[in-house]
Amino acid sequence: MKFGEIPVEDAAGAVLAHSLRFGTMSLRKGRVLTAENVAALKAAGCTSVVAARLEPGDVEENATAAELAPALAGRFIKTGPAFTGRVNFLAEASGLFVVDRDRIDRFNLVDETITLGTLEPFSVVAPKQIVATLKVIPFAVQPASIEARRSDGALFSVAPFAAKRVALIQTRLPGLKESILDKTVETTRERVAALGSTLVGERRCEHRAADLAPLIAQAIKGRADLVLVAGASAILDRRDVIPTAIEQAGGAIEHFGMPVDPGNLMLMGRLGAVPVLGLPGCARSPKSNGFDWVLRRLLADLPAGPAEIMRMGVGGLLTDIPSRPLPRAQAAESVDAAPQAPRIAAIVLAAGQSRRMGTINKLTIDIDGKPMLRRVVEAVVSSSAKPVIVVTGHERQQVEAALAGLSVETVFNPDYAEGLSTSLKRGLMSLPATVDGAVICLGDMPLVRAQDLDQLVSALNPVEGRAIVVPTRRGKRGNPVVIGKAFFAELAAIDGDIGARDVIAAHPEQVAEVEMGGDGVLTDIDTPQALAKLARTAKVTA
Repeated sequence: MKFGEIPVEDAAGAVLAHSLRFGTMSLRKGRVLTAENVAALKAAGCTSVVAARLEPGDVEENATAAELAPALAGRFIKTGPAFTGRVNFLAEASGLFVVDRDRIDRFNLVDETITLGTLEPFSVVAPKQIVATLKVIPFAVQPASIEARRSDGALFSVAPFAAKRVALIQTRLPGLKESILDKTVETTRERVAALGSTLVGERRCEHRAADLAPLIAQAIKGRADLVLVAGASAILDRRDVIPTAIEQAGGAIEHFGMPVDPGNLMLMGRLGAVPVLGLPGCARSPKSNGFDWVLRRLLADLPAGPAEIMRMGVGGLLTDIPSRPLPRAQAAESVDAAPQAPRIAAIVLAAGQSRRMGTINKLTIDIDGKPMLRRVVEAVVSSSAKPVIVVTGHERQQVEAALAGLSVETVFNPDYAEGLSTSLKRGLMSLPATVDGAVICLGDMPLVRAQDLDQLVSALNPVEGRAIVVPTRRGKRGNPVVIGKAFFAELAAIDGDIGARDVIAAHPEQVAEVEMGGDGVLTDIDTPQALAKLARTAKVTA
């Protein structure tokens, strides 16, 4: 790959390295310059550009990322599309992130051109959370760099939390308040529920092995998958009350102590196939401690025996970690602190009067056995955008009837005759406050596919300067577009029969263009001529 400053007249086909703006013209970095772009730059007085030109044998950044990514992801990991040389990997289940650290290191040590970053091993993850990112650094790499990184198996996966039945037993000593035991029950219930399991019962007895052993046996006979024992006094030896009770119940002690503080005095026992944990005193608190590390593994059906526990020392000093109020809140905060896939809704504009089609409502025209609007909305529903808001207006009843059975919310716009902007405002008003952006989709684009929408959604990243995403086909812009939440107020302020065009034009530095693989993003059926053209490839009944 050649990289550097080149005369603008030689720049056709090169990849622009830095964004350029001349008057109303804006070209984003990463754009493959066309002959039309070169002509426009020359007309604007630009004499040279910094760009990259691929040479024979070079593999383009997105092709590289797309080729490597599928083999890296294991169970319950979704691989996103490649964009700007980047592929994000998302969790598909709540659970623990499991990663092969040594193989990740070997992947990154090949050379500097391709990087793979992940969350910490055994991080708690939630669905749609980004757990890893593959990034190709230059615009293209050599095949040898790709070959050296080919994986013979997944490098990371998610171990999903299983819904388990957890029993709690507490012991008493004189002076220990019942209110402390009551609080321990609630803290434990919240801790377990945050990981998808259920506290199915709680029993109390005196702090004597003879009293405790029968309760352990009864909990297991009651089909508990895990038994937790919170002692009135800390466990100080393998011959103390709680380990003795586990052995008297017919169980065995697997390990005592752990290199995690707080949590040092945790005991791991087992009765048959059921783990029995003697809890450290810190387990009564909602603050993160060593017990959490073991509990998470057990509820994700991961090994948590002596070897695993004794390897927890690095990172095991938790004393100075800021406490969080409740385990459930703790889990939520942990997830929120990690990078998230954007939460994108969809607004389908279906309120227009179809004036250019004469007396026909184009949205109800039958195309290959389905109303045009239904074809569009089915594609949107099949995409990752949720929820789907369909704004209706003209011939509301017929339009809504065309959507029967689809998982969408319809919103009526009584002001539809005043222009497209009124429908856009209605759609924006109906979005949940939690979304990060929205796909703005027209109801008369029957060739747009769900994968087109997902490709656009995956490109949205305001942090990297991609707060507006526009599809292109052979250099021409089309629809639908994805717009970040930061621009919702500007969209709501527009008037007349225009959509997002003016807002997009006002922020060229925030616009990312995504070249699409089909003509669907350029095909809107708003005239008889467009309908006739579509009829040449599809069965159309007006």
